Amino acid sequence: MGSSMDQSSDGDTDMSESEMDEYEAQSYEELKNGNHSVKISDETFTCPYCPKKRKRDYLYKDLLQHASGVGKSSSKKRSAKEKANHLALVKYLEKDLADVGSPSKQKGDTDPLSGCNQNEKLVWPWTGIVVNIPTAMAQDGRCVGASGSKFRDELISRGFNPIRVHPLWNYRGHSGTAVVEFHKDWPGLHNALSFEKAYEADHHGKKAWFVSSGEKFGVYCWVARADDYKADNIIGEHLRKTGDLKTISEIMEEEARKQDKLISNLNNIIETKNKHLKEMEQKCSETSISLNKLMEEKDRLLHAYNEEIKKIQMSAREHFQKIFNEHEKLKLQLESQKQELEMRGSELEMREAKNEIDRRQLSEEIEKNAIRNSSLQLASLEQEKADENVLKLAEDQKRQKEELHNRIIQLEKKLDAKQALELEIERLRGSYNVMKHMGDDGDAEVLKRMELIIENLREKEIEFEELETLNQALIVKERKSNDELQEARKELINGLKEVSTRAHIGVKRMGELDSKPFLEVMKKKYTEDEAEVRASELCSLWVEYLKDPDWHPFKVVMVDGEHREVINNEDEKLKDLRDEMGDEVYKAVTDALMEINEYNPSGRYIISELWNYKEGQKATLKEGVSFLMKQWQIAKRKRLL
Repeated sequence: MGSSMDQSSDGDTDMSESEMDEYEAQSYEELKNGNHSVKISDETFTCPYCPKKRKRDYLYKDLLQHASGVGKSSSKKRSAKEKANHLALVKYLEKDLADVGSPSKQKGDTDPLSGCNQNEKLVWPWTGIVVNIPTAMAQDGRCVGASGSKFRDELISRGFNPIRVHPLWNYRGHSGTAVVEFHKDWPGLHNALSFEKAYEADHHGKKAWFVSSGEKFGVYCWVARADDYKADNIIGEHLRKTGDLKTISEIMEEEARKQDKLISNLNNIIETKNKHLKEMEQKCSETSISLNKLMEEKDRLLHAYNEEIKKIQMSAREHFQKIFNEHEKLKLQLESQKQELEMRGSELEMREAKNEIDRRQLSEEIEKNAIRNSSLQLASLEQEKADENVLKLAEDQKRQKEELHNRIIQLEKKLDAKQALELEIERLRGSYNVMKHMGDDGDAEVLKRMELIIENLREKEIEFEELETLNQALIVKERKSNDELQEARKELINGLKEVSTRAHIGVKRMGELDSKPFLEVMKKKYTEDEAEVRASELCSLWVEYLKDPDWHPFKVVMVDGEHREVINNEDEKLKDLRDEMGDEVYKAVTDALMEINEYNPSGRYIISELWNYKEGQKATLKEGVSFLMKQWQIAKRKRLL
């Protein structure tokens, strides 16, 4: 732990953002100029800023992930210069080595079944066997060997893409054998067979292992088959626990059956959907036809109305023009007759003095003229009446025209209302049919039940308001009491910190990682001094993992009817830890994880808790006070003595 702290404190932690950007640009220029070596080979790279790391060789994407993680880390143990250097490395990898680090076309693009005996029984999931792994004897007499992750990384770099490499252990320790797990798909089979062929070409295959005699060097690898599965050794036992014997033909037939079943189910679903779709299309078509008929009827009525209006207007105009022409003609005739009578009256007046005969004739003519004049007046009166009748007829025609127009408007409104009503009926009918297809029955009964529920809900709301008032008062009292208890608990914890840890009541640091299991494991592999250093480094690393809020190796399960968070045993970090370090270290880490997740999941830092070591659980306030009073009485008696 001390070494990592020294390394992280080398840089200037007070560097400003502008200075950090400037330092990053300077580091990037040094990388471009070749002052630091990054690329080792076509596939492996190294980090020039982490010389003390044991693992210095990376793939391109792993180095990019490492540099990005350090550069963007929020940990205070990383110096500003260290972050700037790694950010410059990210920029250099993405801009200058992107083409070099891009993955080439994988070998799995070819047909994975080409050249395979489809009737040969293989272990499924596809599994490779590794033998003759170098081992060494530890101080306790048990064999130890390299971890499976290192050999897995080597296989990945060679393009075989295994999932994991699992070393096999027995009562003597590392057995010198391991199994390689590949993906279950056809590219996984191709990778497994390529893995076997590569070692066969190097004379390190199955045949070379069993045929050749004498001392053998290096590992020998092949794909697990029926004889390996049935073998009476540690490899056979492991294969029988984790896999089955299947031929490629059987797997293909099983996949074909699953695919046929899936296709059949999908066809049934599609057929049902098509049937529903046709029904909806038919209903839409019927609704569309009905709407078209209504629109055609509306257009026909509107056209007939317009034609009728035109005919009425034309007839009224012609009739009015005819009456007007006759009136003008009669008026001209009356004017002409009046002028003629006036002329004849003047002539009679001039001839009045001639003789009596003329006077008699004149008198007779005057009487006749008077009669005619009276007739003309009567005709004039009749003409005035006719004029009034013409005006009245015109007004009647105008009024009839307005009444007809109003009736047409009312007809249009009724027609629009009818169409709207029909459309609403069609819409409700369609909604009813849709609800009918969806299974929405018993609406009347549901409405009655809803009314009863609403009445009950109103009564419950009154009761709820009263209970809410009471609950708020109780919450205030509970919070006040809880705050007082927490303050008392804190004071009690501070008072018990000075008490010996051998007492059954004391203070426990929840989430603190126990370093003893790490030291015990390291003592089996290294000398005592080196074991302490390595145990300290490894323990410090896992302390950092525990503080990382992004690492959450938990899963939710149902326990006694309740959802609880438990350790996820499938987490990669924990699985590798158990495989490499054993159950004791694994238990120490998982215990610290459970404690920190229970007492401080958000902050992820260690907190003190009042603890009953005798019962192995959280101590109550009463137990702590009783224990503290006993300790005070013991100390008091000692002072009196």
